[in-house]
Amino acid sequence: MKAVILAAGEGVRLQPLTLTRPKHLISIGGKPLLEHILDSLKMAGLNEALIIVYYMSDKLQQFFGDGSRLGMELNYLLQDRVRGTADAAGLAKSYADEDFLLIYGDLVVTPDIIQKIISLHEERKPTATMAVTPVEYPEHYGIVKLDDSHVKDIIEKPSPEEAPTNLANTGIYVLSPEIFEKIAKTPTSKRDELEITDSLRLLIREKPVLAVQIPREEWLDVGRPWDLLEANRRILNRTESIVNGEIEHNAHLIGQVAVAKGARIRSGAYVEGPVFIDEDSDIGPNCYIRPHTSIGRNVRIGNACEVKNSIIMDKTHVGHLSYVGDSIIGEDCNLGAGTTIANFRLDDKTVKMTTSDEVVDTQRRKLGVILGDGVKTGIHTLFMPGVKIGQDSWIGPNLVVNQDVPPDTFLLLKQETEQREKKN
Repeated sequence: MKAVILAAGEGVRLQPLTLTRPKHLISIGGKPLLEHILDSLKMAGLNEALIIVYYMSDKLQQFFGDGSRLGMELNYLLQDRVRGTADAAGLAKSYADEDFLLIYGDLVVTPDIIQKIISLHEERKPTATMAVTPVEYPEHYGIVKLDDSHVKDIIEKPSPEEAPTNLANTGIYVLSPEIFEKIAKTPTSKRDELEITDSLRLLIREKPVLAVQIPREEWLDVGRPWDLLEANRRILNRTESIVNGEIEHNAHLIGQVAVAKGARIRSGAYVEGPVFIDEDSDIGPNCYIRPHTSIGRNVRIGNACEVKNSIIMDKTHVGHLSYVGDSIIGEDCNLGAGTTIANFRLDDKTVKMTTSDEVVDTQRRKLGVILGDGVKTGIHTLFMPGVKIGQDSWIGPNLVVNQDVPPDTFLLLKQETEQREKKN
């Protein structure tokens, strides 16, 4: 069976990280998000995939190429503009001449659930099969109405009172080529896009569509910055311990810790897994790397730093005496000595963050900051929870940053001084 992966979206809600890369290339545990999907597909027995691209498509194609590095055959089709999931899926018509797997490119999924969906589709032989999973907040998802194990309707983001079930559409389908006839008849949605769920509604009226329920812990939709931290947690929990770098005397590695070739863990460092440290990174001395931390290539974590439950991207320098918690730090950032990231509110309430010009409750009690690429901070900079800093911004010393900062901004503390003559 062939796979079709929808990877055209811009990922606006993941800004500032997606202002310099497509969201599918955000690296977690040493691999881009899309590569984790491709690994799951391959382990599930799918060796050929078509990737629908648009936003920064050249970067995606350059990174993955023809797929030979992964032992797969990869092809690409360019969506000329983002017109919705149905429009993107419809581009696969000449590629998928038999039943195929359609999957969104911003998911974290295990090979087991892909195998389960394919197996049940082949066993029951419906016109289409879609995976569903229970969710806590149905108002954030497309919710599926069922008749026994068959889909009767899909309701987009209903209120909790109107939701017929708590089962969400996961964005994983096995479809027959009949879907292309329905895509051609799909009307434009309120968002001025062609939605694959509307195409499925047309199909449901005539043919059986099977719903396969999958465990919530084996599927994750990565649409918002804090979702990346959850994806990081899940991926690192599956990471095996392997040490190919240099571990100095009196450095301590506890639990699942992966250290890539060329990395150096200096004396006095305490690394408590699951943790991933990529090639040529330099950690310590005398620092504490806490669980669920991904550290990219050529990263420097200085003396007496603490990093917890965070993603630190390539070529970033965290200066000595700094604290980074529950945060995502982009590439080529430089945090001055004593930079502190607050990740917990004094009132113990959940942290709010602005995404797409909307203030959203993240439902997380601990959440730090999101720094775009190339951010620099002076010494003793303090970030409050839930702040986002645009790429290439500079934050001056001794500042308390309590609101978002746009890209290419120089933020300084205005200081008044008074000089007097000293009297004996």
